[in-house]
Amino acid sequence: MKVILLQNVKNVGKKDEIVEVSDGYAQNFLFKKGLAIKYTAGSNNHLDKELQEREEKEQELIKAANIEKEKIEKTKLTFKLKTGKEGKLFGSVSSKQIAQEFAKKDIKIDKKLINITHTIDSLGTHIVEINLHKKVVAKATVVVEEV
Repeated sequence: MKVILLQNVKNVGKKDEIVEVSDGYAQNFLFKKGLAIKYTAGSNNHLDKELQEREEKEQELIKAANIEKEKIEKTKLTFKLKTGKEGKLFGSVSSKQIAQEFAKKDIKIDKKLINITHTIDSLGTHIVEINLHKKVVAKATVVVEEV
């Protein structure tokens, strides 16, 4: 029997896949647990519409993330901090501080999205990645200057 999976089912398939399973397995397990529906022309059309809607939402999210990416990449954050010998900072610039600086410039970013690849503990210009979406990564410029 052909069924459309409504959720991921271990050893059977992933959500929205059309799979062939035995009649008993479909009737007694998949349908009762709400894990699948019977494959028909109507259910297939419904699945196609749902996948199309998801794709459109995904494209809108990517478009919004790209707009945000442009704002972030145009913005240059400057931190004026005390330093010790050889231009080393007392401490380092954290993702929380970067998120707060962006918030001051009306760009809201969750600190968990900020990926600092190396510790920002010296004077100079540093590049920080911000994961806005699976497919969109912005590169922010962080400048650290001495007070």
